Amino acid sequence: MQGVDESTRKAVLNRLKRIEGQIRGLQKMVENDRVCGDILTQVSAVNSALSRVSEMIIKGYARKCVIEANEAGKTEELDNLIENIIKLRGI
Repeated sequence: MQGVDESTRKAVLNRLKRIEGQIRGLQKMVENDRVCGDILTQVSAVNSALSRVSEMIIKGYARKCVIEANEAGKTEELDNLIENIIKLRGI
């Protein structure tokens, strides 16, 4: 994943693998005719987990952009970062 360091990339992959497991669990809940309230609780948990992944990515990207822009005296990377933050938050 471009734009973040290796430790952030690994952390994001680990989190996504856990989310993948949660999604499989949701599929089984639907297949097994579980109560809608239980399913919705798990859907909410998956949504929260995905939000945390977005935050991890944007934090890693922000760190890298700020460091690189500072070292190179560039503002283009910072402008890209700001655009991505706005996109992420739906502003």
